[in-house]
Amino acid sequence: MMTSIAARGPADSGATARPLRADAVRQAFWLLRVGFTVAPVLFGLDKFAQLLTDWDRYLAPAVDDLLPGTARQAMLAVGVVEVAAGVLVALRPRIGGYVVAAWLGGVIVNLLLLGGAYDIALRDVGLLLGALTLARLAAAVGAPGLPGRG
Repeated sequence: MMTSIAARGPADSGATARPLRADAVRQAFWLLRVGFTVAPVLFGLDKFAQLLTDWDRYLAPAVDDLLPGTARQAMLAVGVVEVAAGVLVALRPRIGGYVVAAWLGGVIVNLLLLGGAYDIALRDVGLLLGALTLARLAAAVGAPGLPGRG
């Protein structure tokens, strides 16, 4: 039976603390890696099916005016990017974490321009922080990043 680090006294905090901490880091990394793989893929695919919501209404008119085509076409492109980002996280989490964080930054700006979706923008700030944490944890556990660099 494993004891938690907090349950052990100062005399016990030596060699056994490191493996427990490393295991916790790996577990946190895998939770974030799976989450940031599955969620973007599912939400990206739903841009095509629109089972969860009418995604087109979340595109700010100011952003829609900048993009060619219709809001629907823009959301289909968003779906492709989200699926690709999820796959990138699965394959190269050290890079994918930063790509997802940057993508979420764009989503946040769009939602702020849209207005009235500030609660969703705030949620996405938390997701952005989680994606940055994934990228940093990926470096700590030696997960794949750039080709030739591990």
